[in-house]
Amino acid sequence: MAKKLTEIKLTLDGNLGRRLRVKANSGRRKTIERFGILAETYPSVFVVELDQQENAFERVSYSYADILTETVELDFFDEASDNFA
Repeated sequence: MAKKLTEIKLTLDGNLGRRLRVKANSGRRKTIERFGILAETYPSVFVVELDQQENAFERVSYSYADILTETVELDFFDEASDNFA
């Protein structure tokens, strides 16, 4: 399991500064969708700076385990096609 967490972190390290969409499961069939930029990665968490016109707060952080357990899904913006990949 640690190896997969390391792979997730390395993938996110390679995408720092890219625009993304975050889909987070908040329980009881409720999903939150936010847009922003992948700002920082730390040993246990990563930080997304959110678009200010859409959100009441500036930043959110999630753990790499959230991605592994599919509680959080990330879709990176593809500049070439102007769509999310």
